[in-house]
Amino acid sequence: MTGVAQAFVPGHITGFFTTHRDADPTKTGSQGGGVCLSDGVTVTVEPAAEPQVLLNDEPLDIGAVTRVLDTLQVNATVRGETPLPLGSGFGVSGAMALGTAFAANAAFDRQLSANELTTIAHGAEVQAGTGLGDVVAQARGGVPIRLEPGGPQHNYLDGIPATARIEYHVLGGLSTDDVLGGDTTDITAAGKQALSQVVKEPTLPSFMQASRSFSRESGLLTDEVQSVISDVAQADGDAAMAMLGETIFALGTGLSDAGYDPRVCEVHHPGAMMTQP
Repeated sequence: MTGVAQAFVPGHITGFFTTHRDADPTKTGSQGGGVCLSDGVTVTVEPAAEPQVLLNDEPLDIGAVTRVLDTLQVNATVRGETPLPLGSGFGVSGAMALGTAFAANAAFDRQLSANELTTIAHGAEVQAGTGLGDVVAQARGGVPIRLEPGGPQHNYLDGIPATARIEYHVLGGLSTDDVLGGDTTDITAAGKQALSQVVKEPTLPSFMQASRSFSRESGLLTDEVQSVISDVAQADGDAAMAMLGETIFALGTGLSDAGYDPRVCEVHHPGAMMTQP
């Protein structure tokens, strides 16, 4: 046991996705595409008598984090710090789970590999009902394309070799569990079509166009989000909806040019990593 350990996990915006269920949570997951953000979650793990989870100093029940601790058979205080809002399409729960796995592995000297830890975090988030693909994407970084569902031993990832300034504007949140727990037939059909488009043309403009089409065809696009996307388009910008949340993200200065006051970050290429506490 080494004591305190810390990891950074990028935020992850999903542009489009499919759903795939299996009795094995490590095989459950999604295909899709997204962007990892330099705005992410810093997770600090410290051994404790009883497990405790805090996000921005507020006690919080994050089922995926608790499951990671249980799987690793450790008791710890887990502290997450992030500028990203929970439940608005940034993969915060996945980042907390993955960061906990990485940091707890170091703090308790579990000696597991990155893929083993990612598998644990992915399975924990699937079982908690808070996501299907964020964890594997956040472990990779960049602009990941998930070609197969499931954890890292099942999910073949590719990526778009590009970087960009990313702006985002949050209107509100959506319940991941409510959406993924219902009929996802239309979502999966739209996701497969979007994935096919981006595989044929792996560029950021193609990704943004596919993401906009997905939000419409899946039925997830809200009037409020559509209004902002239209404003950005009228300002010659490129914007889409983040899944799953009432959040708009844009390349370059799209939201700023449309008169909004967005938060600004960049594509984060390294993926999840250990940092100094």
